[in-house]
Amino acid sequence: MPVIARKPWSDAFGCKADTVRTVAMKSLFDRLEALCEGAVAVNTDAKVVWINRKYAEHLGLPDEQAALGRDVEEIIPNSRMREVVQTGQPIILDIMELGKEHVVVTRIPLQDDAGELIGAVGFVLYDRIDGLKPLLAKVAQLQARLTAAEKELVESRRAKYSLASFLGTSASCVEIKRQARRSAQLDTTVLLTGETGTGKELLAHAIHNASPRVGKNFVSVNTAAIPENLLEAELFGAAPGAYTGADRKGRDGKLKLADGGTLFLDEIGDMPLALQPKLLRVLQEQEIEPLGSNRLTKINVRVIAATSVDLTARVAEGRFRSDLYYRLNVLQLELPPLRMRLDDLPLLSERLLEDISIRIGQPLEIDPDAIGELARYPWPGNVRELRNVLERAVLMNETQRLKAEHIVSVLPRIAGKAEAQAQASKLRSLAESTEAAERSAIVAALDATNGNKVAAAHILGISRAALYQKLDMLGLSRAKRL
Repeated sequence: MPVIARKPWSDAFGCKADTVRTVAMKSLFDRLEALCEGAVAVNTDAKVVWINRKYAEHLGLPDEQAALGRDVEEIIPNSRMREVVQTGQPIILDIMELGKEHVVVTRIPLQDDAGELIGAVGFVLYDRIDGLKPLLAKVAQLQARLTAAEKELVESRRAKYSLASFLGTSASCVEIKRQARRSAQLDTTVLLTGETGTGKELLAHAIHNASPRVGKNFVSVNTAAIPENLLEAELFGAAPGAYTGADRKGRDGKLKLADGGTLFLDEIGDMPLALQPKLLRVLQEQEIEPLGSNRLTKINVRVIAATSVDLTARVAEGRFRSDLYYRLNVLQLELPPLRMRLDDLPLLSERLLEDISIRIGQPLEIDPDAIGELARYPWPGNVRELRNVLERAVLMNETQRLKAEHIVSVLPRIAGKAEAQAQASKLRSLAESTEAAERSAIVAALDATNGNKVAAAHILGISRAALYQKLDMLGLSRAKRL
């Protein structure tokens, strides 16, 4: 195929490119000057060198000549033309106050053929901003959405609960709240331990809200809920292009988001062993190294960790670093299980039923005999399980007042009489075993001392009076006395 030589576009149209550009620019200027509500040009000293008649009339001048050679601010008090000639940067769209109204203007720097700044020209696009109402409405709508999104993001990083949310008046509950209140002011690492459902996350929120960091972010991470290959980036962030599919701009991790505030690490006992040294560095040095980066970033974050497993056992098994455990266990708060604070059952049940009633749209009550049935159950799932039982009782029995039979119908079988009797039997068996052990130890001590009770008491590590009391209780008072 023969190659067809193409003529320069300027030759094809029978004119020079510069000529076309000059004609186009003049035509555009004339067109814009005719359509707009006013136009003005200034030199590099911001003095007016040209103004169209329409603008001069709008400004109350007798003619165009009255503006020439004067500072632009004398003619247009709120003009920003001087800023344009000083910076050489355009102001494409602006709203300017002109007398008692607001006008929409654009300002563009002017350059000569050598590229030197020689002045600026400004156009009043609209003599009223009414013409921009659709655009302004759209901008306002987008701004409102952005503000709402920012507010939602901030709220999501605020602690939701206070110490008043941790309900209970039992001795163990009052004590744990006292410890939490004290730990809030110490600004040190806190380790919350206890069975699942005892309220560890709620207490973490409360500690943050009672601390000097209350105005900063509270960021929560469940280390057991995030896949191991994503957890490092989730916690420490990632540098740009750190891995395939990573954000080109990089990504801040939860530790960076919590800077100045509190990071709550739930189920810390399930943290992968490979990440534990990096967390230890955060606790010791208050610095992080994002995934794929070789730069350390200083942060100021307080860590509250929680676990429902025995960390000492994990350490013994080699599944948790001992140095990290000691660094986390600066201040440990062990939350009591529900079965150890049964006095709080009425208050907890009432509050949980209030939440359920709001969700289903009808008032709910519970009888004292129903509370009695709840108190007979060991609650392995604690308060979380209590909520589940109450809600199931309401839904399955379609009642607004829970009675004992409603509770019994939904409680797991472990709460039945047979199980309760079995548990009581185990308790009696334990008492009997204790008695047998004491009897055996006392008899052995008396035999070793040939019946000398003073010497036997010394061997047993008890007082002579305590030994006599146990001899009477165990029926051994007739033993040989020396």
